[in-house]
Amino acid sequence: QVQLVEYGGGSVQPGGSLRLSCAASGFTISSYSMSWHRQAPGKGRELVANITSSGGSTNYADSVKGRFTLSRDNVKNTLYVQMTSLKPEDTAVYSCSRQFTNYWGQGTQVTVSS
Repeated sequence: QVQLVEYGGGSVQPGGSLRLSCAASGFTISSYSMSWHRQAPGKGRELVANITSSGGSTNYADSVKGRFTLSRDNVKNTLYVQMTSLKPEDTAVYSCSRQFTNYWGQGTQVTVSS
């Protein structure tokens, strides 16, 4: 049974940092492309970053490039996104997915506010 569970969200001041985790079970994340998305209130879902299965190359949305870093721990079967220099516009529910499938986690809230 495929399951994705995100954690690590919370409230942080502008300029702060957070690391989100996405623990996967029922499959091996290194065998699939994985992605983080976010959805802010009143807005559509946005692809934040993804990592390919082969070679593990990463891609980022322009809005987070240089501030977010995606990585994975194949032993823990967990996907991470390290978020730095957070801005109020980064406020959203962040979800991970096995890319190009309907497997999604429940999401974790990130709020950036002073």
